[in-house]
Amino acid sequence: MAAQGGIVRFLSCGSVDDGKSTLIGHLIHLTGNLHDDQLRTLQEESSRIGTAGGALDYSLLMDGLMAEREQGITIDVAYRYFACEGRKFIVADTPGHEQYTRNMATGASQCSAAIILVDACQGVLPQTRRHALICSLMGIRRLLFVVNKMDRAGWQLPVYRTVEQQCADLAEGLQRFGLPPAALKVVPVSALLGDNLSLISPRMPWYQGPTVLSWLLRLPAESVAADAPLRLPVQYVIKLSRSGSSWQKGVPERLKTAAAGTYRAYAGVIASGGVRQGDPLLVLPGGQAVTVQGIWCGKRQLDQATEGMSIALTVSGEHDIQRGDCIVAGKDRPELADRFKVRLVWMDEAPLYAGRHYLFRGVGGVAAAEVTRLRNRIELGSYQRLACDRLDQNDIGDAELALSRSIAFDPYLKNRETGGFVLIDRFTNATAACGLILHALRRAENIHWHVEDIGQQERSALKRQKPCVVWMTGLSGSGKSTLANAVERRLAEEGRHTMLLDGDNLRHGLNKDLGFTEADRIENIRRIGEVAKLMTEAGLIVITAFISPYRSERDIVRNLLPHGQFIEVHLATPLEVCEARDPKGLYRKARSGEIPNFTGIDAPYEEPEDPELRIDTSSQTVEECAAVVCARLGRQ
Repeated sequence: MAAQGGIVRFLSCGSVDDGKSTLIGHLIHLTGNLHDDQLRTLQEESSRIGTAGGALDYSLLMDGLMAEREQGITIDVAYRYFACEGRKFIVADTPGHEQYTRNMATGASQCSAAIILVDACQGVLPQTRRHALICSLMGIRRLLFVVNKMDRAGWQLPVYRTVEQQCADLAEGLQRFGLPPAALKVVPVSALLGDNLSLISPRMPWYQGPTVLSWLLRLPAESVAADAPLRLPVQYVIKLSRSGSSWQKGVPERLKTAAAGTYRAYAGVIASGGVRQGDPLLVLPGGQAVTVQGIWCGKRQLDQATEGMSIALTVSGEHDIQRGDCIVAGKDRPELADRFKVRLVWMDEAPLYAGRHYLFRGVGGVAAAEVTRLRNRIELGSYQRLACDRLDQNDIGDAELALSRSIAFDPYLKNRETGGFVLIDRFTNATAACGLILHALRRAENIHWHVEDIGQQERSALKRQKPCVVWMTGLSGSGKSTLANAVERRLAEEGRHTMLLDGDNLRHGLNKDLGFTEADRIENIRRIGEVAKLMTEAGLIVITAFISPYRSERDIVRNLLPHGQFIEVHLATPLEVCEARDPKGLYRKARSGEIPNFTGIDAPYEEPEDPELRIDTSSQTVEECAAVVCARLGRQ
């Protein structure tokens, strides 16, 4: 068979010890891409530890752990390269452990095909199903299930047929996520001994399908379509003086000679499509129409550039183009939206709940993001979408996302670069999830801010006071409601306009549908925060009394309000004092197991790290504590 030229990127994945690295190592050796010194190292290592039947253990050389020892680094995804019959291959050898699912997802996002290994003696495992699902979600439409270790299974056809049927059932479930029915192939192999890798094995005469190598050679090569729409995210704005000497800080050295003699250039990596001098383009989200004047790659000026190239563009006229904007083809522009339905691979140890805030990072830059709703979780056993109120680590599910600004995007299956993103924890800067934009929510286009004639400033002036939220947080029994009442009484006597929001009272009305699980507590605080914000818009001083145990949820409310209008008051009364008071008998019931998820007993309370006020009600009277709070308000 004549092989096609070009480059193919494929993924190698599967459960732990299914033989991924051995398979890739053997393929590289068979295609003649193993250097003599590497082969000698492999033979020496194999002789030193001994291998079954005298076979070479190719995983010794190819496994990422060996590369880590050699290079002194940690490798998440080991990329390998080999060539055969004019075809070049880049393989992402990903770890099989469940805790490294994030690394497998990263590798899958860059590949067009996948080899998923299955141990013939164990069959399809949950991690196999998770990897196959991620491959399908990431847009991989060609899967090869390699049933490995047939030597250990005695080369038996019934063993293979059992695993083959499991793979077929798995693929049938994947069809609802876009996998074509004909995309799946299954081949029995021994990666250690080389059976069915490049030649049909005489030890399995009952199999006459493709070998692993012939399947790879039949894959269509990756190419850049001439008519793909241009997507150039602006990563750097390069500013030059008229003399060409004043550069913006932070620009890579290789770009500092680009566009010499111009006033401003816009640099980035072309995510898709191509661009020529003179092309009419649009800049989103602003919608400015521009014409390409120059294309620079390092010191060279080009007539055109294509996908994957790092370039700097100069355009006609003076425009306010910023980092995070996207330069696109005028005739095939992406969508603009700030609300989306997305699919998430959750990576954080802390579970995801609706209402929590993160940083959204995509090719269009960074934006604040709120997960407004969890739609479902995809169950691995059946690939059914199940209702849920949380996503745990390595779960996959659908959610709705609201951003702080509109971004230019394409659905992920149309363009991986402009449709993919990550969510970042705002406090730890850890990657919490990788995500795919499925589509914009139409209501994002139909809902607009109504400009009011009277605003907070005028309402506050009428009341002759500065609005704010006094957010009292602390354990049950710390004195929040008592102190809130005392503070409001003093403010009323001073002629201030106030409103008191008490946690128990609101659970009789606005929040009567919520319980005390972590998800319900988050939604409880989210609603209260929005209500408190509306009341400050009316010019009121709002006093709240809520346990509000999580820092992240209190910070959500703080971020809703202008700077200085959120006053966090931590009632730092010791737990033993609160439990001794126990005015509602709640601690006694919690200790006996009658009340689950009780803060301070079997649910956490995260103390404020830097509140505006910290008060211990066990060492001061109510009047003294109220005076402290009112004195703080007097400095507003």
